[in-house]
Amino acid sequence: MVRAAIRALPDGRYEGADVLETRSALLDIRATVTIDGDAIDIDFTGTAPQYDGNLNCPLAVTRSACFYVVRCLTAPDLPASGGAFVPVTVRAPEGSLVNARSPAAVAAGNTETSSRITDVVFDAFSKAIPVPAQGQGTMNNVTLGSDDFTYYETLGGGQGACPDADGPSAVHVAMSNTFNTPAEALELAYPLRVERYELRPGSGGRGAHRGGDGIVRELRVLEPCRLSLLTQRRTVAPRGVHGGADGAKGRNFLNGEELPAIAVLDLQPGDLLRIETPGGGGWGPAP
Repeated sequence: MVRAAIRALPDGRYEGADVLETRSALLDIRATVTIDGDAIDIDFTGTAPQYDGNLNCPLAVTRSACFYVVRCLTAPDLPASGGAFVPVTVRAPEGSLVNARSPAAVAAGNTETSSRITDVVFDAFSKAIPVPAQGQGTMNNVTLGSDDFTYYETLGGGQGACPDADGPSAVHVAMSNTFNTPAEALELAYPLRVERYELRPGSGGRGAHRGGDGIVRELRVLEPCRLSLLTQRRTVAPRGVHGGADGAKGRNFLNGEELPAIAVLDLQPGDLLRIETPGGGGWGPAP
């Protein structure tokens, strides 16, 4: 079934590119998708080398993200199986950001880099067939903890618009299967107070079909703890396609002062963390 769907795609060589945000630089991820008959080859030559941070990715995660994209574009209702992915070859230079060598740190490769790989491979396919605009492209990882407690959550955002529909709002895009913890349960279990949790109106890109909106999340800290933020799309916005506007970039704040995409800070009682997650890109020019 997958081979039959691949045969319906136009043969050719198509390239996609995007970046990951670090504390000091942007890291390139590049992919070349070659469609040949009933087979697909995805090559990440040109991607940045692995670096001294935790955004590196083992090849298994890279392959999984690629298989996800192919499944979306060929036979999305087919149950995942090894056989379904036999027609897809994934190659990446050893020692690169998407095929890191030990002892490279890879924790964020599974959450953030996998999201960007998905964006890049969709971007390559967009040169051949219609694909959705880019979604938020991050899991917005927020961790708060001390010797007495640890709390970790991921936050939804906007999904990119499709050729025939607006993008949904306040959802995880491609990555994550986490539940939405009720504010009441969170406040009972942890020294945190949820002061705001709402849609971020207008953060989805305008277009013939609009991108989904992100969310606004505010947490007030009630006892000393440490904050770790691991987010993306704070410098480079999710792209719209075919004349659609880009989604809004995400923003992080502590007590009203903006924070970078990746940060580790000690917090005191009364400190207020505010996360504004990215919106999805729009599809087509706005009417």
